[in-house]
Amino acid sequence: QVQLVESGGGLVQAGGSLRLSCAASGRTFSSSTMGWFRQAPGKEREFVAAIRLNGGRTYYADSVKGRFTISRDNAKNTVYLQMNSLKPEDTAVYYCAGARYYSSSYYATDQYDYWGQGTQVTVSS
Repeated sequence: QVQLVESGGGLVQAGGSLRLSCAASGRTFSSSTMGWFRQAPGKEREFVAAIRLNGGRTYYADSVKGRFTISRDNAKNTVYLQMNSLKPEDTAVYYCAGARYYSSSYYATDQYDYWGQGTQVTVSS
């Protein structure tokens, strides 16, 4: 199967930056799409960004557009999320996810087959 392991979370002041990594192993890039989601306490898990592994097209939630960048290194089986101009409302556990099959609903959690354990991002004001 596929294992996803996130890293790079931490505590940062508002306006700062962090880069999250998602290292994949197993039957990885039989995945068509990789995504990042986040979940704040008491809230539902929400879409942040996604990238098509074939072609590299990217998608972003409106709340992070212009501040976050998703990228991938297929040779390293790794997906990244560069987060700049962080705000306190970005505080959440961030999850990496992989979808085996192409879907136009890249923003929906139920389209993803594999999930990492999550990494905490805390932005102080």
